[in-house]
Amino acid sequence: MGAMEEFTMKVSAVDRVLLLATGLLAAYQIVVGINEMSGIPIVAYTVGFGVLLVASLLLIILGFEVLNSPVVVIISTIIPLSLSLGLVWQHLESWRTIYLVFATLGFLSIVVTRLFPIQGKLPTIILAFVHGAAGMIIFVLPMFLAFTGQAKSGFALVGVGGALIGIGGLLLSFLKAGKPILSKETILKVLPGLLLLMTAAFVAGFKLG
Repeated sequence: MGAMEEFTMKVSAVDRVLLLATGLLAAYQIVVGINEMSGIPIVAYTVGFGVLLVASLLLIILGFEVLNSPVVVIISTIIPLSLSLGLVWQHLESWRTIYLVFATLGFLSIVVTRLFPIQGKLPTIILAFVHGAAGMIIFVLPMFLAFTGQAKSGFALVGVGGALIGIGGLLLSFLKAGKPILSKETILKVLPGLLLLMTAAFVAGFKLG
């Protein structure tokens, strides 16, 4: 396994503005965007956007150095798993229990493989599989529902957010795992903008859908 990456690049003023906008959008979605929901979906969406809000604030206050924490990979998994669980619970009734079990086991597997040193490719394989499955659901399901008329066309924007969260999550997670897809500098340069675009797509999709 490659060496763990250390994040030392400073957060610029523009980055802080982008991250603040991301946090405000996430807060709006928690307070206003999901207030008509109930049960598992509202819990799942609140957790997902809540983690996004906290992550944005921590990046503003502490800078990119906060990404050096070993729990970053674990936390970055909560967002796609929570959002995908909410979508499945709302729109795929027959898959609710199966996906809840998958999300729980997938999260626990990542926790175990990140907190305890395991040699070989297993941690990376588990990470890619869980992230990939959750990201594909957030991308494909809203697109399918919008294009088949089961949801308003604007709901497809949630799928756009799903594509962006999948890209961002995998870039960050593989970088932390010591197997970067792009350079550390490139990832940190695009991360604030990516987070804002992702959050904006989610908020607009839920609003218009």
